[in-house]
Amino acid sequence: MNWVWFAFGAALFWGVYGPSLHKGQVMLGNPLRALLCVGVAYFLVGVLVPVFWLQAQGALNHFHAAGTTWATLAGALGAVGAVCIILAFKSGGSPAYVMPLVFAGAPLVNVLVSMATHPPKQTPHPLLWVGYVLAASGAWLVLRYKPQ
Repeated sequence: MNWVWFAFGAALFWGVYGPSLHKGQVMLGNPLRALLCVGVAYFLVGVLVPVFWLQAQGALNHFHAAGTTWATLAGALGAVGAVCIILAFKSGGSPAYVMPLVFAGAPLVNVLVSMATHPPKQTPHPLLWVGYVLAASGAWLVLRYKPQ
């Protein structure tokens, strides 16, 4: 059940990500400066931490081509997503609009991609599609009635 705490942690950190990124981007005056800072942070946290951790475990080996390729692709997808968020901010979007669209849309895309790559053993329950409508409606409601 520890995984739930990590999922909440990701929601917490990513929930603060958009407003923090927007503030940094505005303060730096150039979205590419903000992207560079995000890249440095990804390097520090996403490269140095696992290198030291794996080294301490004696496990800094046995990388396989397929797993390495997929994991690197996943990292690239995350980085391109960050670029899209930065460009949305640069184009006039505010965190109060951009991030609800991202965080409402991502789970919907995730379920479709997950079902395509790991087909369910049985037909999804019809309420899944009701959930899709409710999630999209929820994002619209948040965007429509957010505080000004």
